[in-house]
Amino acid sequence: MDIGKLNRNQLGDLRLNKIGFVFQAYNLIPVLSALENVEFTMMLMGLGEKERRERSLEIMADLGIGDLAYKRPNEMSGGQQQRLAVARAIVTRPALVLADEPTANLDSHTGAELLKLMEDLNREKNITFVFSSHDQQVMDHAKRLLILKDGLIVEDRPRS
Repeated sequence: MDIGKLNRNQLGDLRLNKIGFVFQAYNLIPVLSALENVEFTMMLMGLGEKERRERSLEIMADLGIGDLAYKRPNEMSGGQQQRLAVARAIVTRPALVLADEPTANLDSHTGAELLKLMEDLNREKNITFVFSSHDQQVMDHAKRLLILKDGLIVEDRPRS
């Protein structure tokens, strides 16, 4: 799809319905519970409350944070918040997830767990993940590396 030809509304629909985002700083809404944070994008999509709740609880359980549904982000560890951010990104069943430095605020063990989780989601749910990262651990898990310099691709390395 040539997104350069889409108008503003079409681009908004594309972002809402086809792309999930995992931000480096999580961008969770502090006054909402974990469950409400996960439901939020689906609410914008117009999905009914029952479907939002069921899908959110299911994905949170899959990510090992189901027991945190009614906690606020500030009551969670960094790893739990990052899993919550991933849950919010994938609950809409996007084709693509853009993840900005997803392991930057995590210890190496929690980062490895998160990367394994994303590999499993890629394999089991066919979600494509695109990472922006300086973390060697992230690069070691990648199937393909695009090396950028000054905003331009200088190297494209497929990996086995």
